[in-house]
Amino acid sequence: MSKSKISILVFFVVLITQPYLALAGIPDVTMCDASLAYPGPGTPSLLIVPDGGGNPFTEAHDEEGNVVDATITLFIRDANGDPIVNFPAMDCWLESEDGGMAACIGGDIADLSTDVNGMTFWVNPLFAGGYSQSPVRVIINGNSLPSSLDLSFNSPDINGDGAVNLADVALLATYYFSGYHFQCDYNGDGQLNLVDVYIFVEHLGAECP
Repeated sequence: MSKSKISILVFFVVLITQPYLALAGIPDVTMCDASLAYPGPGTPSLLIVPDGGGNPFTEAHDEEGNVVDATITLFIRDANGDPIVNFPAMDCWLESEDGGMAACIGGDIADLSTDVNGMTFWVNPLFAGGYSQSPVRVIINGNSLPSSLDLSFNSPDINGDGAVNLADVALLATYYFSGYHFQCDYNGDGQLNLVDVYIFVEHLGAECP
């Protein structure tokens, strides 16, 4: 084959593969997917604490107070549908749609960078406070996946300021004596009682690292 024909062939190979290469390794949220281990019914809730002393995702509660697995699994792919390996955990995080779940800095990132299948997950407790009953979104590099997940959060850090302190004690007292309030139902059994007070006291003084 002449040099001119080889040059033309190389040119077309580069022309054809360039779009593919340009998209390789860059997350495309329309090609990624996240799932919640708990299949329902209802929406599970997870106890979160600013110092990371809350429950792991494997110990969330269903709407009757039973312990359920609410692990979130995420697969990251590029626009070609190929898995992205070793995508940094710090670039994958969670946000509640209403902003009520207030994470400490880096407190809501994935547990690990992605594996050979482009997979990562959330199992370890979050470093966070506040509360939310709205769906949670999985964020990759600042971009949200199109679909959200049904998972609620509550915390002894009721006001979400990054610390469990006297301000939260006052809120707990107000809510405890004024009917049911999800934000203080820490064991997810549908009622406020001394069990919830005990859980609160156990985390009094906790704050973001």
